[in-house]
Amino acid sequence: MMPTVLIIAGGEGRRLYPITKTIPKAMIELAGEPFIAHQLRMLKNNGVTRAIICAGYLGEQLKDYIEDGRNFGLKVDFSFDGEKLLGTAGAVKKAFCLLEDNFAVMYGDSYLTADFEPISVAFFSSGKKGLMAVLRNNGQWDTSNVVYADGKIVKYSKKHITPEMKYIDYGLLFFRKEAFAGIAENQVYDLADLCRDLIEKNQLDGYEVEQRFFEVGSFKGLEETRSYLEKLGSSHV
Repeated sequence: MMPTVLIIAGGEGRRLYPITKTIPKAMIELAGEPFIAHQLRMLKNNGVTRAIICAGYLGEQLKDYIEDGRNFGLKVDFSFDGEKLLGTAGAVKKAFCLLEDNFAVMYGDSYLTADFEPISVAFFSSGKKGLMAVLRNNGQWDTSNVVYADGKIVKYSKKHITPEMKYIDYGLLFFRKEAFAGIAENQVYDLADLCRDLIEKNQLDGYEVEQRFFEVGSFKGLEETRSYLEKLGSSHV
């Protein structure tokens, strides 16, 4: 069975102003409904039965729309950052009381087309504290930020980009709770920093996917995702 998936959806989406001044990115309408509806349906199609939305900026709008998730065939719970945004890893830590020992994390502005099951199997087989799905990107879909070789993640950084980075963080990660042991409750912390810590300790496995991702974090990404979801919808009619 697929583990619970946390959706990190707390950011302010500043690249999409003025749209995101009044609604969170996940509530932007694409192909006839808010983006989060497409995400939740994608999770259900991958065998996920429970999701937790880590919400922050304008997060009440998401809760009002999704409610308990039954309209999407899932059980959905919410974890709110509170008065300050905690960063991606801090938001996960905040949701620990809702989590089992193993779980997956994806971003609130990503739509993933790869099959989750083989990635999940690889994680549980690895014995490591974390696993990151990666895509050979060569700067095509976004800035490449991973050095991946011989089935291992050698280097990962969103800030210090180097020419040997041919892969990109796909936006799907699996973790054991113990990976977050060094992060305090309500501490501001980023998943990128946590992943680098795990790489140094040889505790972050990698899994290469071949299917591209879509994102709604930029205006270009919005239009690409809109086009893909419209085609996907028409193919199911």
